[in-house]
Amino acid sequence: KTRFRTPAAPRSGSAGKPQAPQGAGAGACGGRRAGGTGFRHHVVLIPSLERAQATGYNAVTGGAARSSIPGGSTATMGIMPDTWIRDMAQTKGMIEPFVDRQEREGVISYGLSSYGYDARVADEFKIFTNVYNAVVDPKAFDPSGFVDVKTPVCVIPPNSFVLARTVEYFRVPRDVLVICLGKSTYARCGLIVNVTPLEPEWEGHVTVEVSNTTPLPAKVYANEGLCQFLFLKGDSPCETSYADKAGKYMRQTGVTLPRL
Repeated sequence: KTRFRTPAAPRSGSAGKPQAPQGAGAGACGGRRAGGTGFRHHVVLIPSLERAQATGYNAVTGGAARSSIPGGSTATMGIMPDTWIRDMAQTKGMIEPFVDRQEREGVISYGLSSYGYDARVADEFKIFTNVYNAVVDPKAFDPSGFVDVKTPVCVIPPNSFVLARTVEYFRVPRDVLVICLGKSTYARCGLIVNVTPLEPEWEGHVTVEVSNTTPLPAKVYANEGLCQFLFLKGDSPCETSYADKAGKYMRQTGVTLPRL
């Protein structure tokens, strides 16, 4: 018959009776056999919150909170603070031009924040148009599907879409991955910002996609904040970076259309 065994033998107390290990929750099952059938209850030990935090216990997997990688080691990826971002921008050219504080007076905020960098949108925009009945095909993109506009204020038509770029030029370190989120001010107006991750050792102006999800025209202000970049640093450099792969968007400048 199949038997369910406890992960470790229970310790004996002063009276010789089995005791639950220290830190076990009140809901742990006993180790008695059930009804003489030969089956044994499985003991689930739930450590206290303090013990879980101290040991890195993961309540879902029952193991360490850090992810394991081949070789038996573990890997973590932490979000980097303003001090690190400032140092990397000023000494390694990670962000150019770089604003080392939040600028917010009379503008949609941009510059260095606590754990990220709020980038500005440049005054170059490509607005979707159906005037020429172009088909959007990522493998054979037709530039006639866009209208090029250079303006301090871009008006996105209802339920339409524009491509733009950041004012800043980014150089991503080899052990860093960068992700982007839209700013709250635009999100509350129905404007959704989408940027794919900036891979290790990628560099260039970031092409930004902005969707107007409302039935009304919407404004985007050039040279003001549009999105926030978050910098995730790994324990060690990656084996293959974007530069190693000679990625097709490496060192892109201006608003860059899809490439195959």
